[in-house]
Amino acid sequence: MPSLLKNKVIIISGVGPGMGQAMARIAAAEGARVGLGARNRDFIEAVAGEIRANGGEAVAVPTDVGDAGQCAARAKATADAFGRIDGLVNTAYIHGEWVTVDEADPEDWARVFDVNCLGALRMTQAVLPAMKAQGGGAVVNVATMSQVNPFPGEGGYATGKGGLTTMTRHMAKDLGRFNIRVNATRMGWIGGKPVYDYIDRATAGGQDRDAVIGEITGRIPLGVIPPEEDCAKSVLFFLSDYAKMVTGATLDVNGGQYMAP
Repeated sequence: MPSLLKNKVIIISGVGPGMGQAMARIAAAEGARVGLGARNRDFIEAVAGEIRANGGEAVAVPTDVGDAGQCAARAKATADAFGRIDGLVNTAYIHGEWVTVDEADPEDWARVFDVNCLGALRMTQAVLPAMKAQGGGAVVNVATMSQVNPFPGEGGYATGKGGLTTMTRHMAKDLGRFNIRVNATRMGWIGGKPVYDYIDRATAGGQDRDAVIGEITGRIPLGVIPPEEDCAKSVLFFLSDYAKMVTGATLDVNGGQYMAP
């Protein structure tokens, strides 16, 4: 029987083809009622439909986290549907241009920061009234290993996510008095559609598929590209009662590729 998130109401922002949709499905399977947000209406409605078809409960509202009004509407729709909001996962992001810092456009970095960091601030502020009224809740901010283990071309993306983990600690400090916990996960390679699309492109460009995968897994002590579903479960753990006394923490989820000091 589902138990990890039983009777909890969870909002997940950034429910796209990657880990967001996996988190939504797993959260529902673990007993949560789920609010789905992303810019792609058709996609999130399809995921919500699958959750309902499997006996779960879900509402989907298109949301651009760059717009505080849309974030508030996302929170209100979830609270109206299910009566409360227990958890929020901030996983919405844009990557920005794949260029090294010497060629980077500061305006592109600003757009990325606005979504990757400030979007999480807007969504968190949107759920605060419900969480305060009910006596607490939990927020998880999804960041990237690239902020501590740089990967060429990801400067803007990683800088925005680096700001997100710094903000996580300030959120934890400021919101603790409301019994709201805030933590972050720092993700490495995630074995889902975006990563396998990258591998497919490399293969289409003439590289050997096994060699591409081997180059990735050769850097990971567990020897595999971390499966999307397992990564999603690590994020959802922070929303569960098993993490009631954890706040302000950052968890590395990368199969051991980067081990925080």
